[in-house]
Amino acid sequence: MTQVVQLDTAALEQLFHGPLVKPDDPGYDEARAVWNASFDRRPALVARATGTADVAAAVNFARENGLLLAVRGGSHSIPGHSSCDGGIVLDTSLMRGVHVDPVRRTARAQAGVDWGLLDRETQAHGLAVTGGEVTHTGIAGLTLGGGIGWLVRKCGLTCDSLLSAQVVTADGSIVTASEEENADLYWGLRGGGGNFGVVTSFEYRLHEVGPTILGGAVIHPAERAAEVLRFYRDFTADAPEELTTYAVFFTAPPHPPFPEEVRGMGLVALAACYAGDLEEGEKVVAPLREFGPPALDILQPMPYTAMQSMFDDATPVRGRSWYVKGNSVGRLTDELVDLLAEHANAIPRPFGELHIGHMGGAVARVPEDATPYSGRDAEHVLLFLSGWEDEADRDESVAWTRAIADATQPFAVGVYVNFLENEGEERIRFSYGSTEKYDRLVALKTKYDPDNLFRLNQNILPAA
Repeated sequence: MTQVVQLDTAALEQLFHGPLVKPDDPGYDEARAVWNASFDRRPALVARATGTADVAAAVNFARENGLLLAVRGGSHSIPGHSSCDGGIVLDTSLMRGVHVDPVRRTARAQAGVDWGLLDRETQAHGLAVTGGEVTHTGIAGLTLGGGIGWLVRKCGLTCDSLLSAQVVTADGSIVTASEEENADLYWGLRGGGGNFGVVTSFEYRLHEVGPTILGGAVIHPAERAAEVLRFYRDFTADAPEELTTYAVFFTAPPHPPFPEEVRGMGLVALAACYAGDLEEGEKVVAPLREFGPPALDILQPMPYTAMQSMFDDATPVRGRSWYVKGNSVGRLTDELVDLLAEHANAIPRPFGELHIGHMGGAVARVPEDATPYSGRDAEHVLLFLSGWEDEADRDESVAWTRAIADATQPFAVGVYVNFLENEGEERIRFSYGSTEKYDRLVALKTKYDPDNLFRLNQNILPAA
């Protein structure tokens, strides 16, 4: 495969403006690296696009030469779809333009933008859109899978604020998808993943947020897991939409703000973001401060951008391997709470995590069939995350993640597609809920990508 690309590179170079990085070139190892170090793949070519024309040229080149094509934005694909062996990686990370219109309250952002950059530009005007919980996550993959973040209960999913998208389809066409143009494709992009083309820019509706919010966490010993989760369940039952919360089990890192006596211990953080009036927010979170009392209280007024970067250190850009699964559930019953508490106290250290995110609010107000994203009636999303830097820790980490995923499956009402590993067609179908919705996605795939050029994703097979 590499030889084919080497022979044909000159033809692509006539049309491609950005760098074309080959295995023998300096910087190849950096160019092929992805967030999840579990995947050490060697593409024949990394095509670093600088604009939509570059994307179209790379798509055409891959199709015409029968090459495997991986599309990469922020490279955070959990199952390693951001790279491939022997094919082309179409890397959009150099496409980082952002334009904010504060009057219309919209933003247009290119596919290589990450949430740190988009938040910085929108917060200059006191505006934001629901974004990921790590600033180096790319906007593209998160949006196309639905998009969950600290504003989800107030503003809905990221895809709920998507107004339009510029897309390069499998035949190299450049089209706009919106309610007015290619409305079928517009529907599919809001939760259907990267199945239908390469989105080169996203236009978002923005919301008034911050720039100061009430955020942070109150933290308890993980040994109190069941008690803390029962409190969390009852506290979130009547929470206002301005408040998004997570219960996060983790190992205390060896640095401030964690005092020496808890470093290395298993902890559970009740993390909160109140995006509204700060005085009212203090009243809302008062029960969080009073319960326990907590071992550590770092809940305070802070910039929204600081809230967005709170988990950055726990998920470094490079160098750590990850295994991730998830489920969406309804009410946290006593049975489910006890099960989660049991597994939480067996989390592999130091990089294992369990996240329990409160949903509802604006998410639940959108009709189920309005987007491919399914499970809008789920009360909580569960994320099981294990990481390791020493390969000797792989088996224990993977085993814990699989065990808790299997144990919670009987309670699952769905699964967020961005939390899927390489789990097969049945699990992908489950993530989209109804047969009618999945059939609609198959029809879209058949129309826009009948030969399945875009198959390195949570793949929806075309009818043919």
